[in-house]
Amino acid sequence: MDDSAAPLLLFVVGPPAVGKMSVGQAIAERTGLRLFHNHISIELALRYFEYGTPAFCRISDEVRRRVIEEVAASDLPGLVFTFVWAFNVPEDEAFMDEYAMPFRARGGRVLFVELEATQAERLRRNECESRLAEKPSKRDVGASRRRLLENDARYQLNSGGKFDQRPDYLRIDNTTLTPGEVAERVISRFGLPCSTGANSYS
Repeated sequence: MDDSAAPLLLFVVGPPAVGKMSVGQAIAERTGLRLFHNHISIELALRYFEYGTPAFCRISDEVRRRVIEEVAASDLPGLVFTFVWAFNVPEDEAFMDEYAMPFRARGGRVLFVELEATQAERLRRNECESRLAEKPSKRDVGASRRRLLENDARYQLNSGGKFDQRPDYLRIDNTTLTPGEVAERVISRFGLPCSTGANSYS
């Protein structure tokens, strides 16, 4: 399969409220890739089970896997998939490898974009209208803020440059960048096909 026909999986990773969804939307608008932001499966599972319960995890994971498998097997150009990667949790890297497998099996490209921003900016974005519209579970902004701070204290949510030398990996500090500016950098770095579009942060 030539590179132009091979499916593409683009992971956009980073801590909560860093702007993964908005950057993913901007990339999708410019490239024709489809977007699966991580709260699509989370919000579905939360309709029935509490966050973190075994049933919740099974539903969310199964939805993600099925979408990834179907896109990888289709004629679609590929998928932008957002994920909160805890770099100090080995299971998270294993999840990434498993999610990438259907694309790699077809000879597809698997690329990574890591976003990082100051905690102050992320707390501001945590209350943005577009984020709350797409993610009902975040609408209790007080609880959402507490979870953000707790996760920052508990997990390593940025790589600290660990993968900067990899050709398939791009790390961007987007504290002062718009989603469109980040998207343009990603498209340029990885040589993705481009059309016009714009979006706003979540």
